Amino acid sequence: MKKLLLVAGARPQFIKIAPVMKALMDHGRFEIILVHTGQHYDANLSDIFFTELEIPKPKYNLEIGSSPQSIQIGNVLSKFSPILEFEKPDLVIVFGDTNSTSAAALCAATHKIPVAHIEAGLREYDKSIPEEINKLITDALATLYFCPTITSVSNLKESGIRDHIYLTGDVGFDLINKHPEKISKADQTFNQLGLKKNQYYFATCHRAANTDNFDNLFNILEAFNALDFPVVLPIHPRTVNAINKFNLGHLINNNKCLTISPIGFWETQFLIKEAKMVFTDSGGVIKEAYYHRVPSIIIDKQTEWMEILNEGWSKIAGPDQLKILELKANFEVPKTQNMSLGQGNASEIIAGFIYEYLQHKG
Repeated sequence: MKKLLLVAGARPQFIKIAPVMKALMDHGRFEIILVHTGQHYDANLSDIFFTELEIPKPKYNLEIGSSPQSIQIGNVLSKFSPILEFEKPDLVIVFGDTNSTSAAALCAATHKIPVAHIEAGLREYDKSIPEEINKLITDALATLYFCPTITSVSNLKESGIRDHIYLTGDVGFDLINKHPEKISKADQTFNQLGLKKNQYYFATCHRAANTDNFDNLFNILEAFNALDFPVVLPIHPRTVNAINKFNLGHLINNNKCLTISPIGFWETQFLIKEAKMVFTDSGGVIKEAYYHRVPSIIIDKQTEWMEILNEGWSKIAGPDQLKILELKANFEVPKTQNMSLGQGNASEIIAGFIYEYLQHKG
């Protein structure tokens, strides 16, 4: 059996790793080892996902904790290297664009171990964004490229990459597609807040470009307070720290901006599905809104999910109060959905390609 080492460290990766790990286990031809870098260590951003998404307990936890990007990457390198030396996997699989992703890819490459990148080829074309740096590093070092969209395939080919590029669709859709009953039952927060379908908005705000900048964060929260329905805002620890730092507490926890602690995947899906519209700087939430046919406004200046923009399900406002409100007021919800992120079976497709590659590689 070929040995696969899967690396995750943050909330978005746990969502991606759950369906992929299940598909690999169901394939029955792999020894699978899970490494948790500990980039997200808060129970609401880590433990809850292992429980509700039925992810097996990691064999290793690097416990790198919270620190600046370069330090986090360095900590993963120093702690991950001995694991690679001991386990000697046939393939390292990384997900998305976090610091854990690029660090694990770099470490594997120095050990001459091939890397599979799930969610490869996505670009935001702004190197001031930490996630963009991680995207570029990981794709420069990967061997297998599993792409969620046609645009991501084109990006890789335009950069000169030609081999082992696979259009698979998005693995995040697998969870939503296969477990509608879990979403329909996850109404706890909805009921606790006394919400009504299509009479509230769902929002997230956690990217450093917004939380580390007073003007951006102020404009976003002011826009939320000016909307016609309340905004449900699961609040990231980074955002909490920024609100306290900038003394913006008066803009949250009122009848217009309902802040709650971070919630699990199924509750998030329920709240998105029943919302009138979504406001977010999260790539994952942009996709999830699209899956549920809920329009979204992006409070960041760019996105890698071009298909969703081109279909008209999302619009870019940036951290601009007037533009957020203008786009919301004039948003025309598309009548159709092309399902350009796949059909909800990306994980099985990926498992098959990995098996073929390792068989051929010997």
